[in-house]
Formats: sequence, C-alpha cells, structure tokens
Amino acid sequence: MAGKNCETLDPRIRRTRQMLQDALAKLLKEKDFDKISVQDITEAATVNRATFYDHYADRFALLECMVGSSFHELLAEREIQFDGSCSSALKSLILALCDYLARMRGPAGKRDLEPHMESAIIKVVRRILLEGLKLHPPDSAIAPEMIAASASWAIYGAATEWAQTPDRCASEEMAEVVTTLISPILHLPNHPQQLHENTSSRGH
Repeated sequence: MAGKNCETLDPRIRRTRQMLQDALAKLLKEKDFDKISVQDITEAATVNRATFYDHYADRFALLECMVGSSFHELLAEREIQFDGSCSSALKSLILALCDYLARMRGPAGKRDLEPHMESAIIKVVRRILLEGLKLHPPDSAIAPEMIAASASWAIYGAATEWAQTPDRCASEEMAEVVTTLISPILHLPNHPQQLHENTSSRGH
C-alpha cells in the first residue's frame, strides 16, 4: 500500500490526493463530516474505493491531510516564515491560525470538524516553530522540540478558545494577546511584555 503521509514528490500521487481532498471539501459545504462516507468521497472524486485506501487509512486521515494542506496554503499565501527571533512573525502565524479557524467554523458556528482539525494544525504550527528555533536556538536548557510542542499546543488552545467565543474581539487583537503570552515560551527577545518591562526598568 502506498505511503499515507501528506507530502510526496510523485505528481500522480499529489494529483489523486488533491482530488480526494477537493471532493471532501466540497462535501463539507453540503453536510456534516460525520454524515460523509468514504463512498460519498470516492464518488465525488470519481475514483474507486481501492484508490482511496491506497492513499488514506480512513476519512479521518483524509480530513487531517486536507486541513494541514489548506492551512499550509494560507501560510504560503501570506508568506509567513518564523526564524525563531521575531515576535512579529509569531504574531502573523497566530493571526493566520485565528483567521483559518474562523473560516473553517463559518458564520453558523460549525464545530464538528474541530476535534479532527486539532492534530493537523498543531503539527503544522509545531514544525514551523521548531524550524525557526533551530535557526536561532533559544538560550535555554530545554530542548527546542519541547519548546515548540508546548508553544504549538498553547497557540492552538488560545486560538480555539477565541474562535468559540460568540462576541469575540478582532483576530488582530487576539493575535497580539496570544503573542504576548507565547513569546516567553519561545524565549523571543522582543515580545511586547518584555519590551515594556525593559522600558520600565530603564526609567528607574
């Protein structure tokens, strides 16, 4: 059976997986995920069930890949890169996540996807943070992998809490707040809270 990871260099595999992801995305506009079967997906993608299982273990694996891919596309569109040293890049990443969660929920407050989105999004955020931390290792005895894992879970948790709030603030405001909370975990030298503390200390 072919590998089931979301990344591959083979254009034929990419094309088939994109067809399946597009089919699922279209079906999600029509009904809840729990009511979508593998048969529904294969019919919409015009492939057979054997082809589906050549690429994904089940519809949950397909959903995880679809979410991870679409979130990655949003980050690429916004040219978001985190090098482990800049809080503004972290804020851009958090803002993208807030906007993405709001988009996936839609105006009706759809929540059935959230448990399945969690793993895919956290993997993307963790990988981006870890790549940045390896470029500029923090002055800490804690392993970069642990720092990235802790920060990615915290970012996703805060963004999800915001997305679930009926009368939530603007995503830009939320991103600013979460950046202030998360920057110390990543040992960023220029997060807002630290800048404020440094300015205050110089005033004494």
